[in-house]
Amino acid sequence: MKSLFALSLPLVLAACAGSGGTAAPPSGNVFTLWSPAFKDGATLEQRHAGNLAGNPNCVGQNVSPPLAWSNVPAGTRSLAILVHDQAGRNGLGVAHWVAYDIPVTVSGFAENEVSAPSAKYTGGKSTLNLGSYMGPCPPASTGLHPYVFTLIATDIEPGSLPAGLTLQDLTERLNGHAKAASSMVLRYGRP
Repeated sequence: MKSLFALSLPLVLAACAGSGGTAAPPSGNVFTLWSPAFKDGATLEQRHAGNLAGNPNCVGQNVSPPLAWSNVPAGTRSLAILVHDQAGRNGLGVAHWVAYDIPVTVSGFAENEVSAPSAKYTGGKSTLNLGSYMGPCPPASTGLHPYVFTLIATDIEPGSLPAGLTLQDLTERLNGHAKAASSMVLRYGRP
């Protein structure tokens, strides 16, 4: 089965060509994931980087960026969010956040709201075995890494999936149940 993340790295890097700064809500009626603080392709600040004791690459405060979405497709029963660094682990990738069972009544997360577990979603399991958002932790001098934030509209009732699903587990369970998706890329790197 082909993963939702079967994009090639050159394609993702090409999508990173946008500039930083605050973003306005999208116009139109297309299902869209966006951030009120960052334009697609913008570079995250160090405070958004991960903070994990014992990991010298996690030099931030683990403040999750604000996220919002609009125009959820009709018939959607729950949403899922995946945050994936395709360049992490020398190209093997790092899942930074796996969240699902997000009710359709939720239209976004405030800054730092998902840096710890929340009742607004079921936490999966990131590469670091965490159930909440973990910010970027790239090694120094590896350039800007693309962090792909993907929001998926599903026809799965909230509460139907068990906690602790990995990115691969979740994409397999969503096969045939995904109605639409929207992605944005935020970048981060250390000198």
